[in-house]
Amino acid sequence: MKKIFSIIAVVGLSLAINSCADKFDEIDVNPNSTENPLPTGLFNNGNKEYMDFTRDGWVSGRMMLPFVQYSAQRIYTEEDRYQYRLTTGTQLWTRTYYVAQDYKKIIDLNTDPASKGKMLAYGSNENQIAASRIMLSYVFANLADAFGDIPYWSYGNKDADFQALNIDATLQPKFATQQKVYADVLKELKEASEMIDLSTSTVFSEGDQLFKSPAKLKKFANSLRLRIATRVKGVVPGAEAHIADAIASGVMTSNDDTVGLTYESNLVNPSPFFSTYIDRSDFAVSKTFVQLLKGESGVFGVDPRIFKYAAPTTVTATDIRQQTMAEASDISKIQGMPYGVPSTLTSSQAGTSSFFGKNILKPGATEIFMEYAEVEFLLSEANGWSQDHYEKGVKASMERWGIDAAKANTFVGALPAASKANVMTQKYIALFMQSNEAWSEYRRTGYPNTLLLPGQTANLNKPSATGVTTYTFTSLIAGLTDVPTRIFYPTNVQTLNTANYQAASASIGGDKMNTKLIWDVN
Repeated sequence: MKKIFSIIAVVGLSLAINSCADKFDEIDVNPNSTENPLPTGLFNNGNKEYMDFTRDGWVSGRMMLPFVQYSAQRIYTEEDRYQYRLTTGTQLWTRTYYVAQDYKKIIDLNTDPASKGKMLAYGSNENQIAASRIMLSYVFANLADAFGDIPYWSYGNKDADFQALNIDATLQPKFATQQKVYADVLKELKEASEMIDLSTSTVFSEGDQLFKSPAKLKKFANSLRLRIATRVKGVVPGAEAHIADAIASGVMTSNDDTVGLTYESNLVNPSPFFSTYIDRSDFAVSKTFVQLLKGESGVFGVDPRIFKYAAPTTVTATDIRQQTMAEASDISKIQGMPYGVPSTLTSSQAGTSSFFGKNILKPGATEIFMEYAEVEFLLSEANGWSQDHYEKGVKASMERWGIDAAKANTFVGALPAASKANVMTQKYIALFMQSNEAWSEYRRTGYPNTLLLPGQTANLNKPSATGVTTYTFTSLIAGLTDVPTRIFYPTNVQTLNTANYQAASASIGGDKMNTKLIWDVN
């Protein structure tokens, strides 16, 4: 349902100037596309494709999950040591714009006088447009969080710097500054929330796999605005006002409001992270994360979510594939993979480490866009590190993962007092498997402070074949003394949109993995 031209316009490719320019009309059309796409199909396709490639074994498994040490690789550890494959970043960039084109197409269909009347068969024009604006805000904000300045498109702002997705614009789009992107995203979320028609019972008349109701869509928009405004407060003018307005306009209030995409319980359309285990078994839960959940680091004691997050070390890759995984009841049966060991040591450590838990490694897993627990942590921060919202956030996370109510109440009752460190560390634990968000929050706040950083030494699970019992975590990227603060712009953008790439690189302070984004102030 995408035209190659639209894709090219986004990523800055310039095929139109090559020797095939006279045949462009012939190659422009995807033979599998349709001139009359259904908006619900576009919406569901965009949502699923976004989760498919951001929660998979590449963008998630080999980049963002290890960045925040939720995972550690069992074989090839170069990416855990920050030497990620540049094609992974290219995938994040390119496919985000594919998805954005789906959302924009829905807007076009519902605003074009020739088609907007027909679109009423699929739901109100206002709700379809609002849903698309909200999801565009979601994907563009995540892209800016990873790269910095980006080509950007806005429904309600015709700024000359917003050149992405415009097929009648240049094939080499400008990059909008982070300031402009985040400010417009906040505006878009506010306006989209306010245009939602709550008098109808659906966002799309049928087939909506994400929101179902306009009320849930509105809560998501306001909650997402609260997230982004919190991230950029103090650096983007008006962010503080957006925090107050988003809360007043209505954010998530229970786990029923959590927005996630549930996959099918089969091997035809399984969840993306489970899919990585069909042929391989590269990923284990990181030792630093397991130590935090066991109470060996941090100040929280044993966290009952450990049994949901991590499998016993006796679980094999075959158990995962055959869905015969067991859940541990004894924390001594759970052990994390030492994070970022040299590849020469992986063979001696992999067999002692835990895979992810059976609630994660299953075909019908739910991938989360945003959950209620995160909103409570945001409200705690907005209210001066409120104890009440902090406790509600932990309790909501426990409930979502199916922790026994008595155990959850015992853990919450013993929580240390709310503080920036404690709230943000519990937020990190609750955001498990939502690594893009955890990475952003670590960069913004510096928490959790339990990660293994370059230059630090840690223990192996067992002595290596040569008797080594410790190792030093070494970054493979020069200049990195902490977690990466951004990722490189794609190489095709560098070579085919050179002038705008150079301008963006200069604007952000250099296309480096230790260049800080505007909200990274810790």
